[in-house]
Amino acid sequence: MPSFGQDTSLPEYLRTEQERIERFAREAGLDFYPTVFEVLGFDQMNEVAAYGGFPTRYPHWRFGMEYERLAKSHEYGLSRIYEMVINNVPSVAYLLEGNSMVDQKLVMAHVFGHVDFFKNNYAFKATNQGKDAKDGSDVRKWIDTMANHGSVVRRWSHRIGIETVETFLDTCLAIENLIDPNRPFRPKEVPEDRDRDVDDAEEPHLLRVERDYMKGYINPESFVESQRKKLADEKAKHKLRQPDPDRDVLGFLLDHAPLERWENEILGIVRREAYYFLPQMQTKIMNEGWATFWHSRLMTTKIADGSEIVDYAERNAGVLATSQGQLNPYKLGVELFRSIEDRWDRGQFGREWDSCDDAEERRNWDRKTGLGASKVFEARSVHTDVTFIDEYLTPEFAIENKLYAFGYNPRRDRFEIETRTFDDVKRKLLSQLTNAGQPVISAIDANYHNRGELLLRHEHHGVDLRLDWAREVLTSLVRVWKRPVEIWTIVEKKPTAIRFDGKNHEQRPI
Repeated sequence: MPSFGQDTSLPEYLRTEQERIERFAREAGLDFYPTVFEVLGFDQMNEVAAYGGFPTRYPHWRFGMEYERLAKSHEYGLSRIYEMVINNVPSVAYLLEGNSMVDQKLVMAHVFGHVDFFKNNYAFKATNQGKDAKDGSDVRKWIDTMANHGSVVRRWSHRIGIETVETFLDTCLAIENLIDPNRPFRPKEVPEDRDRDVDDAEEPHLLRVERDYMKGYINPESFVESQRKKLADEKAKHKLRQPDPDRDVLGFLLDHAPLERWENEILGIVRREAYYFLPQMQTKIMNEGWATFWHSRLMTTKIADGSEIVDYAERNAGVLATSQGQLNPYKLGVELFRSIEDRWDRGQFGREWDSCDDAEERRNWDRKTGLGASKVFEARSVHTDVTFIDEYLTPEFAIENKLYAFGYNPRRDRFEIETRTFDDVKRKLLSQLTNAGQPVISAIDANYHNRGELLLRHEHHGVDLRLDWAREVLTSLVRVWKRPVEIWTIVEKKPTAIRFDGKNHEQRPI
């Protein structure tokens, strides 16, 4: 847990700039939560970054490993953290001590773009923890929640041993991505009445007796025992019945796996935090693009003066720089938002635009509709990266920004351009973004072979399973399920089952 030994509050000159930039951002139309800025030194910034932006998390070796990676990367000049912001109410953002004034202004403008996105994008509504009873505003106390999670893990570590808890945490973190991205937006399910009756019943249904001395005759002990056994069988049958396919595998494990109390609490913590970070995975391009879109506009029109504009341009160029063969989410996101604004300002949308086949006419098309500003705010609110790319990526944009698909050529032992065809480029980009480029896994049977085994299914949508990774995940699942686990997938275009029984891995055709 980071322990800051110095005052991290803003000095007066930075507080003045914060108020000024916040005013400009609101005048431009941004709507964000109250935002608290703190100044941290290099080591403090690395500590917080290692914890995912939070001042405290549960104890685990991976946070120390991440701190060492960040510290070495900064020490050797490979990277530098300029800002971090937490999706919380109030939002908390960190400024790096020693940054130039231009850097601090740029970071503040960038942060207000992020916080506006946190507040208004629908994917982040899933991180709401309720509504304030007084004014109906969003409640997001995730800094407190993460600290509480840390307290729970430390308490169990004290009770049953650090190594035991940390080993189980390793297991849970190995499967933390097995969640359902659509779950937060589904209506809550109400259990069927028969399910509640089976679960809630504690005593068997007996014949009514008017007089106590007749109980032994009307409800003899043998009859009572037979009714109790019948009730127990109904409960067992209900528990082991085959549920519907469930992509929320972690939730499935919490409902069905034979977990001890401490295991249940720790797995629940990992699952809650996975759902907290999920919207950030789903909107990486949009979120960074939106923040860059607004810091660029505010810095060049309102914030930076003539003596700062060259320094700002240099910093911004570094943010938008693209390495060969790599996708820069800042660059792609901001260029798409700019393209949307320009197209809707010029009326380049609708049936008439889509039916125009004349390249010269399309190039000079300008209906002066002026709808760009409202359209970018609408796009910011209702899309994730997948739908954003699918809706607004155009052939003209791909050509202008030199987008292409590349792959590994084993003959030449290097990555090469595979295609510049728009449909292929778009399809490959969408496949990389769907479910964060990870395989889609569902739990389909909690009593496979009628032996209490767990059966999973890989929904094969173009993302193959890495068999070595799949075996490691099965090993972790067996640790939680405490019975053999099997997954159905496609290997070399053939239906295949991969199974782990706790000792041996098996792979066979289905």
